[in-house]
Amino acid sequence: MKNEKYLLRSIALDLLLRIGEQGGFSHLAIDQMMKKHNLEKRDGALLTEIVYGTLQRKLTLEYFLDSFVQRKDKIDNWVKWLLYLSIYQMHYLEKVPDHAIIHESVEIAKKRGHKGIANFVNGVLRSVQRQGVPDLSEIKDENVRLSVATSHPLWLVKKWVKQYGYAVTEEMCQANMSHKQMTVRVQPLRISRDELMEQLEDDGFQVSPSKVSDQGIIIEKGNVLKHDTFAQHLFTVQDESSMLVAELMDLEQNMTVLDGCSAPGGKTTHIAEKMNDSGTIYAYDLHAKKAKLVTEKADKLGLHSIQAAQADARQLQLKHNSETFDRILIDAPCSGLGVLKSKPDIRYNKKEEDIINLAKIQKDILDEIAPLLKSDGKLVYSTCTVDKDENEKVVTYFLKHHPEYKIDPTFFDQLPIMFRNKVGISKLGMQIFPQDLNSDGFFITRMVKVTE
Repeated sequence: MKNEKYLLRSIALDLLLRIGEQGGFSHLAIDQMMKKHNLEKRDGALLTEIVYGTLQRKLTLEYFLDSFVQRKDKIDNWVKWLLYLSIYQMHYLEKVPDHAIIHESVEIAKKRGHKGIANFVNGVLRSVQRQGVPDLSEIKDENVRLSVATSHPLWLVKKWVKQYGYAVTEEMCQANMSHKQMTVRVQPLRISRDELMEQLEDDGFQVSPSKVSDQGIIIEKGNVLKHDTFAQHLFTVQDESSMLVAELMDLEQNMTVLDGCSAPGGKTTHIAEKMNDSGTIYAYDLHAKKAKLVTEKADKLGLHSIQAAQADARQLQLKHNSETFDRILIDAPCSGLGVLKSKPDIRYNKKEEDIINLAKIQKDILDEIAPLLKSDGKLVYSTCTVDKDENEKVVTYFLKHHPEYKIDPTFFDQLPIMFRNKVGISKLGMQIFPQDLNSDGFFITRMVKVTE
């Protein structure tokens, strides 16, 4: 058992160094490591908890460590991450006793470093055990306190407070510290939602229907990825906020649709399902490998109306004539600040200038595709971020430079009832916050090309 726990913490340290220092994708890295070491379900769950938890709480853990180490800049990165993951377990996890955590951490320090480092790690963790971590309520500045308590960079907290006020920002930051619920989207051409829910319930799952999509199912208990219906491709794992994009495209059968930024294909295949696999969907991605993922996803779901290919969305006029499409979706590349629940490392890797650069790309894409929509056609713009510079400000720019477009007034009539009159609804579209559905933060709006 000791060797197992040592191995788990050693793997966790490798992952934190890889993700925290090199910017790897947390969910992919953890999955790869679990398969490499053939970890049992219980050990895999603990590894995931340690890695995600430490990443989620990184700024909080840095603040705690400041009380026990005067010069963190003199410590090797691997030692800092070892202390972070150890303090995380000691403070936030109840099942593992402190003495076991300290012992295994000292053993890792011995093996990776030398006796002096092991003594240092032992001394710091013994002090934490003896004194406890500092009280965050002693931080006087409310923005700094929120930043430290929820481990969001201070620049981001200040930006959100300026955009949405302190109360909404606090709710958002707290929501980002919780686990996101699992939701799936049924493939209705193969099975009905009621039939799939009945199968899952018969096998001991606890499920409930989504209120925002008639294809959505909330998985309240059970690992749906291990169920036979997953291997049979009867559903797609998709966040509820993401499901709303295709739901709000006002789709009809036999339309010609453009999905300009389609990978990995969740929204693309949802569009095809909404149209009963009729018409044609042209799906593009900047990278050929990612475009291939869209094709593979469509094949698994038995969808034939999708034509996926590599292309830069900023050059699609080279591929299509003006007024070709009935509907266009631009699910734009963005900062991803709405998906911090499931990808906590994003918050540490983004800078304010990244948002400025992404907003320029978003504007360029919209400028390029504007002529491709038919008169009376509809354009949906969406992002998985909560930043107004990438959302409302981009839409404002687009409407100013393309007077033939206007916000579709019927868009607001088609919103789910739970979102009407919400704080995130503006004249420019709908901002979904992570606290709204226990889902990702998303911005969605729909514009119509006005016939002269």
